[in-house]
Amino acid sequence: MGIYQHIRQTWKKPKENLGNLYQSRLIQWRRDNSVVKIERPTRLDRARSLGYKAKEGIFPVRVRVLRGGRMRRRSLKSGRRSKRATGRKIVSRSYQAIAEQRADKKYTNAEVLGSYWVAEDGKHKWYEIIMVIPSHPSVKSDKNLGWISSGKHRGRVWRGLTSAGRKSRGLRIKGKGAEKVRPSLRANLRKAK
Repeated sequence: MGIYQHIRQTWKKPKENLGNLYQSRLIQWRRDNSVVKIERPTRLDRARSLGYKAKEGIFPVRVRVLRGGRMRRRSLKSGRRSKRATGRKIVSRSYQAIAEQRADKKYTNAEVLGSYWVAEDGKHKWYEIIMVIPSHPSVKSDKNLGWISSGKHRGRVWRGLTSAGRKSRGLRIKGKGAEKVRPSLRANLRKAK
């Protein structure tokens, strides 16, 4: 079994396989800031599959997102009407897509390449985001990552072009039920969601 297969098997059940290491990481990560630049990826197999390389111009960032609070507030108009009192869930973006946007907001000179889940507890979720600096010479000359240096990829996380963003837009489903999703959420009389 290769090193990447071993890492992949370990992360299928991290609480059981990592044990005390998983718990000690959570204790440390709760004390850290919500957006932290890290030295190397926690899950090397996932990072490499997204296009991560240990070279200048590419760096991983760990982001903590607060769970819950995704319900619309009740209207505070006078009178009570049971029909309007139900909470409606906001599901326009996943926690992962929100984490990607927060990382992009902090590191304005970099673009989001992709992200993956690393941990969660009752209160938070943690994601690691692979960031790429498009203007860096080593990125421009890279045959696999050079495409991100093109101007049309600026702000790709805000336009739902990352993997998590495309999933939030419903672009992973095909066939029956996906007729209203393309070309965009606002097309087709906004019936996509």
